[in-house]
Order: sequence, then structure tokens, then C-alpha cells
Amino acid sequence: MKKSSLKIILFIFTFSFMIGWWMVNIYNNLVKLNENVKTQWSQVENVYQRRSDLIPNLVNTVKGASYFEKDTLNKITQSRAKMGTVQVDPDKLNQNQIDHFQKAQEDFRHSIHQFILTVENYPDIKSTKNFSELQNQLEGTENRINVERNRFNDQVNNFNTYRNQFPKIMIANFFKEFQEKGYFKSQISSEKSPIVDFAY
Repeated sequence: MKKSSLKIILFIFTFSFMIGWWMVNIYNNLVKLNENVKTQWSQVENVYQRRSDLIPNLVNTVKGASYFEKDTLNKITQSRAKMGTVQVDPDKLNQNQIDHFQKAQEDFRHSIHQFILTVENYPDIKSTKNFSELQNQLEGTENRINVERNRFNDQVNNFNTYRNQFPKIMIANFFKEFQEKGYFKSQISSEKSPIVDFAY
């Protein structure tokens, strides 16, 4: 009787240990994938910040031309300020947060595009070396934004795919930091990438 009780206790202990080890392994993998998403989110924020930082230089270059429409300058400055108020908590990268952030960025991008189109009417501004260099930097930044957003979506896909598999989803649902992450999505009517032509 004692021997069989000991075997049962040993079996229960071994089984519990294996289940515990399995759960720890899943938890650690979720942590790693979650950190990858947050790290990539930082990269996304960096490239958007780079774009935001370029705009004052672009605006200041144009301000030198006193005949340029002040209303256009005010609109882009207001749009940049509004975009800066949108904050996303990296621990809550759900679809709603991502959509809100993306909407603010798209509005800002639209303001930049309108600004560039307006400058097209002013060949003196357009032909300055500073403005040309800033336009090239802006174009390169837009490309970086696209690359980093795609990388972010890849990391989100890795995380969501792992956390949504059964039975991992049961463990993930116990922890708020392991909720499903949101993706960057293309905007309505954006099947074609917007092209800003900086050539003159």
C-alpha cells in the first residue's frame, strides 16, 4: 500500500512539474514575442518622429519666402502639433490604439503632401538646395516608415499566431500584456501607394 501511494505521489509530482515547466516555457515565449513587438514599435515611432522633426526645417526653409501662403504653413504646423498629442502605450498595442495612431499619422502625411503640392507653385522655393535636400530626406523617411510598419506587422503576426494557438491562448488570456496586438492596415482607397513627386 505504501509503495503504490509513493508511486502515485511521485507520478502526480512529475506530472505537475512537467505541466508547470510547459506553462513556464509558453510564458517565456510570450514574453520574448511581446518584447519583439514592443521593440519594433519603438522603431516605428522613431521613423515617424524623424518625419515630424524634418517638417519644421522644411517649413522654415519656405518661411524665408515672405510671399508664401501663411495659411498653408499654419495648417501643417497645427497638423504636426495635433499628431504629437496622440500617444500609444506600448503595452496596449491593440487594434483600436494602432488605428487611432495611424489616423493621426495619415492626417499629418496628407498635410505634408498638400504642403509640397502648394510649394510646386513657387519655383524659387522649389529650386533652393535646402528645400531639395529636405524633400529627399522626407522621401527617404517615408520609405523607412513603410519598411518599419511592415516589420512591425510581421512581429505582431508572430505574436498573435503563437498566442492564439490552443492551448497557449488559455495561458495568454491570464495576462493583460499578452492580449492580441493590432496591425497597421492600409487606408481605404489606398490600394496605390501615395507618390509625392519631389522632382522639379
